[in-house]
Amino acid sequence: KDLLRSLPNLHLNPVTNQIATLKRGTLLVLVNGVEATDLQIRGIAPQNVARIDYYDIPPARWSNRADTVVDIITRSAEEGYSVGVDALSALTTGFVDASAYGNYTKGKHTLGVEYKLEFRDYNDRHYEKHSDYELSGVRYANDQQSKSGFSYNAHNASVRYSAVVPQNYSFQAKAEMELLNRSAYSNGINLFTQGTTISHHTLSGKSHDHWLRPKVDLYFSKKLGKRDELSVNVVVSYYNTTKENLSKEWETATQQNVYDDDMDLKVKQRGWVGEVAHTHQFDIGKLNSGYRISSTFIDNDLRNLAGTSAYDVTYTNQYLYTEFVGKKANFMYRASAGLTHNRSAENTFTEWVFTPKVVLGYELANNQSLRLTSYYVPRSPRSAELSSNIAQQAPNILETGNPYLKSQHIFWTGLSYTFNNEYTDFNFQPFYKNTQRVITDIYIKDPVRNGILSTYENSKYHEEFGFSLDGTFKPLKNDLFVFSANIAPTRETLVTDAGLRARNDYIDNNLSLTFTYKDLRIDYSFNFPIYYIDGNTMSTYENNNDIFVEYQLGNWTLKCGVFWLGMPSEYKMKSSYEGLVNQHSYTHIENNRNMLVFGVSYDFSKGKNNSIDKKLNNDTAPAAQF
Repeated sequence: KDLLRSLPNLHLNPVTNQIATLKRGTLLVLVNGVEATDLQIRGIAPQNVARIDYYDIPPARWSNRADTVVDIITRSAEEGYSVGVDALSALTTGFVDASAYGNYTKGKHTLGVEYKLEFRDYNDRHYEKHSDYELSGVRYANDQQSKSGFSYNAHNASVRYSAVVPQNYSFQAKAEMELLNRSAYSNGINLFTQGTTISHHTLSGKSHDHWLRPKVDLYFSKKLGKRDELSVNVVVSYYNTTKENLSKEWETATQQNVYDDDMDLKVKQRGWVGEVAHTHQFDIGKLNSGYRISSTFIDNDLRNLAGTSAYDVTYTNQYLYTEFVGKKANFMYRASAGLTHNRSAENTFTEWVFTPKVVLGYELANNQSLRLTSYYVPRSPRSAELSSNIAQQAPNILETGNPYLKSQHIFWTGLSYTFNNEYTDFNFQPFYKNTQRVITDIYIKDPVRNGILSTYENSKYHEEFGFSLDGTFKPLKNDLFVFSANIAPTRETLVTDAGLRARNDYIDNNLSLTFTYKDLRIDYSFNFPIYYIDGNTMSTYENNNDIFVEYQLGNWTLKCGVFWLGMPSEYKMKSSYEGLVNQHSYTHIENNRNMLVFGVSYDFSKGKNNSIDKKLNNDTAPAAQF
């Protein structure tokens, strides 16, 4: 982890205890080409790391899974073992993260086990929301206030076996079990306005959901001579999910029901992914080609406002790709092309999309470079966006998904300039992004119920342009003091299918200061929350103001910190354009204010572990819920 934190644009998120990017994208960490968990990373001794490959533009096979990829390359394998435990807990709030791992290698065989626990129990979340709309010439308004609590416990246990014969073959089998229990409750009031009449309503809600997911991941890779390699990956999983939700509103004085939304959902979900890839090394570069197919089968048993229903859906995705990477003198090039096929079951929507990517780079000097990147990719609708489930959002307002959504198409291009010396390492990048048929939530009239329906549509487009500046600054030329930042002034525009337009200017930001002296490390991270367009609303990212201290004592690491220093965690929302419903809300969790945490970890390794060089990394779709 310490080595990863030294890379530009990467830092340790103390709240999640995970390595993350200062940008908003997804980070994928590999060990010798195989997707690695946080615990596997901890099991690698720093002296066993040969190098770290950093991809801020992921290769074709990972491009649909992450925005940044880091591959940790270890030295030659020897016999040995590693063990470790970690725990972090708040003093006055239900906040516990704990984990343990063990790896043992003998000859070509390696056996590893892992366990991770996340526990949260909050009881002081506050929510305020105002919404107003018009029906049949009458103005309606809701002014809601509520206090709620929520809790969850998530368990993840896995065991993996690998056999590695260098320059010949690699095999890995991994079995994983994931368990989640989550519940929430709320109580509040609603000042309901209908025309000139104001009435007082009482709100109550509770929910509980549970899922259990076993997963098996099989991987095999075989060298075919000195220049070729063939890899195969198969992943199979099964979700057993239940979700119960009860939401009620009634007139306080008369006790008369306004609505009573009682939902019970049972889902059995089966998914699998298969991929085969071939790599050939030419004298002038490397050619990577592959084919991936994934399918998700969902059986729904649903009881909601519309009654009882049972139905099955199937989603299929295929991806055929090829990519050539090479370098000549100061010129670097990467060109990839793919075909992506999406099939949505309920309306049998089928589409093939050409997905090209071009990367051209030129090294201006030893410490300066230019790079032009352009790509075009689709994104399929999520299961919640496609769901036909119905739920009550407010009086006269229902929400549901849209099974007729089509995939959205994303075009992105950017020109980056990179500079580094003993003081700084930064990247300046103007960029442009255009998403056609962007999936957004909208409000439409519901003539069947004489109300309003919150659902999803393929809007015309969402456009973003601006520039980002990210990197590190070391005023003393060492790691004693390090300032890291990601700053991105951006203008975004959303145009709906009906022609409604929303425009927003913001300066996205994530900032951190690090002090390191011998075995002591102090991290301070903060941001200034901004609004971004999120369909028919604009929302803020979670605020951040954390200080975290670590002291290493041999194989032990002692930790303490304060999260959300001087403030609660906050979440704001407001309408992005004048539509059928205009609204704004404010949520804050007081349990998080000045959260004091203490922790300890222990890591011990002897010898070196066999690390499998896995080139394919896949996962099935997440649990389908509304």
